[in-house]
Amino acid sequence: MNEFTWIFVAALSVMTVVELWLSLRQGRYVAAHRDKVPDAFSADVSLASHQKAADYTMAKGQFNRVETVFAMILLLIWTLGGGLELLSTVWQGFAWPEMVTGIVFMLSFFVIGTLIDLPLSWYKTFVMEEKFGFNRNTLALFFSDTVKQTVLLLIIGAPLIWLALWLMNSAGQYWWFYLWGAFISFSVVMMWAYPAFIAPLFNKFTPLEDEKLQARVESLLSRCGFKSQGIYVMDGSRRSGHGNAYFTGLGNNKRIVFFDTLLSTLNEDQIEAVLAHELGHFRRKHVIKNMVVMAVLSLVGLALLGWAVAQPWFYSGLGVSTQTNAMALVLFMLVVPVFSFFLHPMMTSLSRKYEFEADAYAASVSSSQHLIEALVALYQENASTLTPDPLVSAIYDSHPPATLRVAHLQASQR
Repeated sequence: MNEFTWIFVAALSVMTVVELWLSLRQGRYVAAHRDKVPDAFSADVSLASHQKAADYTMAKGQFNRVETVFAMILLLIWTLGGGLELLSTVWQGFAWPEMVTGIVFMLSFFVIGTLIDLPLSWYKTFVMEEKFGFNRNTLALFFSDTVKQTVLLLIIGAPLIWLALWLMNSAGQYWWFYLWGAFISFSVVMMWAYPAFIAPLFNKFTPLEDEKLQARVESLLSRCGFKSQGIYVMDGSRRSGHGNAYFTGLGNNKRIVFFDTLLSTLNEDQIEAVLAHELGHFRRKHVIKNMVVMAVLSLVGLALLGWAVAQPWFYSGLGVSTQTNAMALVLFMLVVPVFSFFLHPMMTSLSRKYEFEADAYAASVSSSQHLIEALVALYQENASTLTPDPLVSAIYDSHPPATLRVAHLQASQR
């Protein structure tokens, strides 16, 4: 143990305590407002729906607190508890070439993590979501998804790990800059490839068949100057009762996707307004701005790793004696969330700004009233609380509370 050990433990402790305190604060606030629908929604939201959303929010909070404590314990086991050291020792015992050992070490770490997370994921899906009527998943589909995700991890992860380790070994002092370039390139390729090659492995995407709705959507796309490869409906109801809509892809591979659950919840006017909001993110260049932010943060992170990888205290401070590039990458992935936790408020504030801008754009090309109606309907359908704790929401919620969004949209009507 060294000074970095105490810095790491202190940061992890502060993060865990803050997360638990905020979760408990959210639960108390939602419970205190459970018995009355906010005045702005009293005409549209029933007390029963409001109370279901409150109960669902509190249940998720209880589950998240268990996850938080479990994640803290698991992180300590992997690091100071000797888990990574043991895993590394096992693979080094085979006396394979360093590159092969590093790839197998990292892939096995990811696979073990997936297996450890299975019980909590199962509980969330088949107990909590089931209790509130959202689960449509089956055990067969649940495990099929897990197998597919693991296979994809191996197929995509192995060459990426090889590239990272090769750059760390061969690219000299500034390997981290070349790795950053490879990471950004991979991210761009995945944005292009995901909708066409990966998403269809998990969901069925069919062209929108409602001709009247399709005509409205195409008219909106034309007004917004947005060209897509197609308008698709995703069978989200196979797994969940939650509804959503999004656009995905890059360049000529962009596509509009509606969850089938959303289409069954909203009318045509409301669907158009929701899509106009999503297109607002495109027109206001939020995707590009987010990519720039991600690029800057990842560059800073990899530069820090480029410095830390040569520091013996980085390894010993986290409970390992094996100073390999593969170990450095895994350690870095484990500790970065601890220290980046304190960036949450800044990132949340930026995301909320984008949501308000997208709402304003939707109001300018569609109808603010129809968007308000859609938001209210989706909040009810997804059992999203209308009364989150303001402080908790400001730290965690990427979307502003319903009351603020509706107030902004109503102001745009004046």
